[in-house]
Amino acid sequence: MALSALDLFSIGIGPSSSHTVGPMRAARTFIDALERDGKLDAVDRVHAGLFGSLGATGKGHGSDKAVILGFMGELPETVDPMAADGMVAEATEAKKILLAGRRMISFNRPKDVVLHMRQSLPAHPNGMRFQALDGQGNVVSERVFYSVGGGFVVDEDAVGKVQQDTVALRYPFSNAEELLAHCEREGLAISDIMLANESAWRSEEDTRSELLRIWETMKECVSRGCSRTEEHLPGNLMVRRRAPRLFADLQTKDDASDPLRAVDWVNLFALAVNEENATGGRVVTAPTNGAAGIIPAVLHYYMKFVPGASEEHVVRFLLTAAAIGVLFKTNASISGAEVGCQGEVGSACSMAAGALCEILGGTPQQVENAAEIGIEHNLGLTCDPVGGLVQIPCIERNAMASNKAINAARISLRGDGIHHVSLDTAIKTMRETGADMKSKYKETSRGGLAVNVIAC
Repeated sequence: MALSALDLFSIGIGPSSSHTVGPMRAARTFIDALERDGKLDAVDRVHAGLFGSLGATGKGHGSDKAVILGFMGELPETVDPMAADGMVAEATEAKKILLAGRRMISFNRPKDVVLHMRQSLPAHPNGMRFQALDGQGNVVSERVFYSVGGGFVVDEDAVGKVQQDTVALRYPFSNAEELLAHCEREGLAISDIMLANESAWRSEEDTRSELLRIWETMKECVSRGCSRTEEHLPGNLMVRRRAPRLFADLQTKDDASDPLRAVDWVNLFALAVNEENATGGRVVTAPTNGAAGIIPAVLHYYMKFVPGASEEHVVRFLLTAAAIGVLFKTNASISGAEVGCQGEVGSACSMAAGALCEILGGTPQQVENAAEIGIEHNLGLTCDPVGGLVQIPCIERNAMASNKAINAARISLRGDGIHHVSLDTAIKTMRETGADMKSKYKETSRGGLAVNVIAC
């Protein structure tokens, strides 16, 4: 499947791309199909069953709320994060839902949105079954969807089927070896290859404009995360916000002579994004919400600490990161429920490392090396959210991986691009490691920190 940079970077809401963004898109797709097929007026009730990882941690990830919003006709790109909870609460209390924004039907939240904590659907850990029923309880429509990571959704009809992709890319690549071959043959940077491929969907001017819009959203997210006044994040863990206090501290005590001051700022940028994500705020999926802080943090680092930084570098950064993200999406997974957190934080770390390497002057070979370092040292990373919330260890993990990405880029830039483990090999290893990983370490909150930390 041909993937665009704007497939990897999309604007949505927190706290999870696979558990919030994906289910909302799936529910909206289900309702859109009813409307398209002329069946909406026959519907008197809708029912959603969430399975596998969605069932196990859906409550903490807001999956049930996301489905309700999708039934209402909302999309993660456009829903108002500040109004979303109120909309769901109103529908729950009134026991009515405005289907597709135009047809009022009865709605009983505990019965109509069910989290199956110990049941799974066959094709993927994040499964959903939607039903629309008429006044006599007859099924008007039934569909199964899977949220496969990064907000991507497929229905059961697409599972196991190979469909010819008709999108013609100028420089098609399915692995890093092919990507590097294009760079060498054409004398182009990885960002050049990706920019040329984006022309299959839109003009170069539009691509640049959309990527800068993504950057603006990232900046706004950091700003909101730094200025929140609530002391704690939502949820029963009562996790204290750190970004506002750290920002205030750095504003007054930012010592230019401190050789490690950049580390504090990178930590701030990542914490701000992921605290905002945990709040259900507006974030950029990059390539997931659970890892949404890494690419913005590294890009903010570049813009703040590297002389000569410009918007052109922002575009190049995001294009290079997207090219690397395509490799993970194509050859492994970016779903924590499928391969653990190595697929989320590991992929984002790799993407950020390679992207930073390019805009710091790295060759395509050095970029590939930086990306490989970024994922190699996240192999085996489990997804074990305490209390099913995208807070512990998720928020802090983004800060750690952001600094790791910067270090990976610097290590690569000090070399010549020659190394023993290729990015393709590391991605293959990540996929195999994920397949070997026990399901309790894959976003189910049934292993690791999730069972060893008391969630009151």
